[in-house]
Amino acid sequence: MDSVKKLFIFEMANNHMGSVEHGLKIIRDIYEVSKHFNSVCAFKFQYRNLETFIHPDYKERMDLKYVKRFSETKLTEEESLILKKEAEALGFITICTPFDEASVDLAVQHGYDVIKVASASCTDWSLLEKIALVDKPIIISTGGVKLEDIDKVVSFFQHRNKQFVLMHCVGEYPTAPNRLQLNQIDLFRERYLKIPIGFSTHEDPNNFDAIKIAMAKGAEVFERHVSVKSDKYEMNAYSSTPDQIKKWLESAKEAYEMCGEAGQRAYFSEKEIADIRQFQRGAFAKRDIEKGERVDTSNTFSAFPNQPGQILANDLSKYTVFIALEKIGKNCPAVNVSRVDTRDKVYDIVQKSRALLAEAKISVSNKLELEISHHYGIDKFYECGAVIITCVNREYTKKLILVFPGQQRHPLHFHKKKEETFHVLYGDVTFELDGAKHETKAGDIVVVERGVKHGFSSKSGAIFEEISTTHYKDDSFYEDPAINENPFRKTRLSFWVD
Repeated sequence: MDSVKKLFIFEMANNHMGSVEHGLKIIRDIYEVSKHFNSVCAFKFQYRNLETFIHPDYKERMDLKYVKRFSETKLTEEESLILKKEAEALGFITICTPFDEASVDLAVQHGYDVIKVASASCTDWSLLEKIALVDKPIIISTGGVKLEDIDKVVSFFQHRNKQFVLMHCVGEYPTAPNRLQLNQIDLFRERYLKIPIGFSTHEDPNNFDAIKIAMAKGAEVFERHVSVKSDKYEMNAYSSTPDQIKKWLESAKEAYEMCGEAGQRAYFSEKEIADIRQFQRGAFAKRDIEKGERVDTSNTFSAFPNQPGQILANDLSKYTVFIALEKIGKNCPAVNVSRVDTRDKVYDIVQKSRALLAEAKISVSNKLELEISHHYGIDKFYECGAVIITCVNREYTKKLILVFPGQQRHPLHFHKKKEETFHVLYGDVTFELDGAKHETKAGDIVVVERGVKHGFSSKSGAIFEEISTTHYKDDSFYEDPAINENPFRKTRLSFWVD
């Protein structure tokens, strides 16, 4: 079986009934069912120093249920250690719940791996102070504890740099299904970030749904009381037999598998990809597409069913460039094409744009239109290109133009309709106007009249403001005719990185 990457705790409590032999049977029988799950499992024991735990006036009061139970199930120190060592020998993590200060010392002396704080002791500050001095991980149950008190306990242990788990617990024995309050797991996970949250269960032993829900809600530690049937000793209503523990662990494993990946996107099986692909539309040629021509939404239409190896409608993105490797006839599927994905390059440019704006202390909304000009292809953007952010384009226009360090040039061009004024806000810019070069710095203003051929570059990087008359899409005329003939020289983003 695959491992379930969680911790499962089997609580002995007083179910050994004061008998080492009965306690050993519980440990061994639980081991026989749990060993098949290859999961991280622990056995938990409870320590009480009855000489000091029970008030002297009440030690003989067998009419009090728990005085009687604790007294009749008392183990000697040597007997307790026998059970602990057996659990340890079988590979269990060992956990101890001490209910008094003397028992903390004994748990440390016996070498337990983890200390548990019972719900009843959650705000027993004298005991917590003692436990906080122990260099061991801690598990804290919270049954019947108010939220403001849990806050205090969390703060107490965090300030002492303790490693601990917080357990949602309902202290009703047994706990009815409508009292399990499993949404408390959500509350704890949202309130106590980075603290592992567990579920200490007291529901009916035949309830195998609660652990599934707790697993799905993100609990990482699970606890059940355990015992074995015996002619001599009765079982309580909330302890599980080995067979019930087997079903409990099976339910946990099933839930774990159903929940799948956490914190990252799940792996897609080949079957899932194939099953979904059969319903996706394929790209078909609207007209003959010649060899070497770009394949995009302008010369294709999308229709069902798709063909093997065909470009899908889902593939047609501004970030992906498809080129026909051979002629594609009208109405034929778009197959045998080359593919280049530019998304990472675009993302890199956007990130560097944000960094340059931050360096210049210029605040800009990411909801403005951003345009990446890459006149000779995005691979050569850092040689020749610019990022342009359009703030407004009405009867007047305002843009921010970003030029990166060492970007050799923004190619020479002119406008027939638009007149521009450039105001340098940051860095250095070399403007070329009808062959004359102008070296500028922050604060300088350059006017570009209609018809004037102009271009620019920067040594250290720059941001300058363009204030102009209305910008028209087809009003840029480049000196290099290859740029004018390239309809794919710009990548536009309406929303970009925050």
